[in-house]
Amino acid sequence: MKFGGAAMANSDCFSKLATLIKTRLKKTSQIVVVVSAMGTTTDELMNLANIIHPNPPKREQDMLISVGERVSMALLAMALDLRGIDAISFTGSQSGIITTNEHSEARILEVRPERIKRALAEKKVVIVAGFQGVSIEKEITTLGRGGSDTSAVALAIALGSQKVEFYKDVPGIGENNPKTHPETEIFSDLTYEKTLTIVGEGAEILHHQCLELAKEHGIILEIRPFYEPERIGTTIYA
Repeated sequence: MKFGGAAMANSDCFSKLATLIKTRLKKTSQIVVVVSAMGTTTDELMNLANIIHPNPPKREQDMLISVGERVSMALLAMALDLRGIDAISFTGSQSGIITTNEHSEARILEVRPERIKRALAEKKVVIVAGFQGVSIEKEITTLGRGGSDTSAVALAIALGSQKVEFYKDVPGIGENNPKTHPETEIFSDLTYEKTLTIVGEGAEILHHQCLELAKEHGIILEIRPFYEPERIGTTIYA
């Protein structure tokens, strides 16, 4: 399960997400949740950095903005604990997401999810901070815009999962942006290739790297509106 920033716009949202996860646990015994930063947190942190420094050092920028996802993962773990659900949160580095050395635009090289596997074996819900990892030089790195989507698919591959559920603030993928064109028809099914074309034309629903990874490994992607989570808007597969 992958939750974007819009699904965690404020503190009240964590209660709703915890309830959703509890419901999903009735259908599956193992869940890994990847989270983005709350709402506009990343933009706010970047604005703060630019107030301090017009061109902040990329290493320190990564140290700063990676905080957003860590806030989300900890708060969601707390919300789950309140409902009697054993959960544990991991940063990208704790999850074994190994990246290249480029700060702010790192690429995932491999995933070593040993801690995640142990937690799942202990019947815990695992919550992972998306958008981040650790470089081969042991530095905290971020993956660039949309990186949390890529984190989710990379983890699915490493864990042998068949699909990733993306909870978005739109009902699915349409020919036009559903936010600006609410009348647009939502595709119930799409191929990876067609989705890549739509993304290439400017849609921001999923990051192209996420789609390329899913295509290469045959990971099914489901787009669900977080405000109507039982509804599958668009399913993406070969």
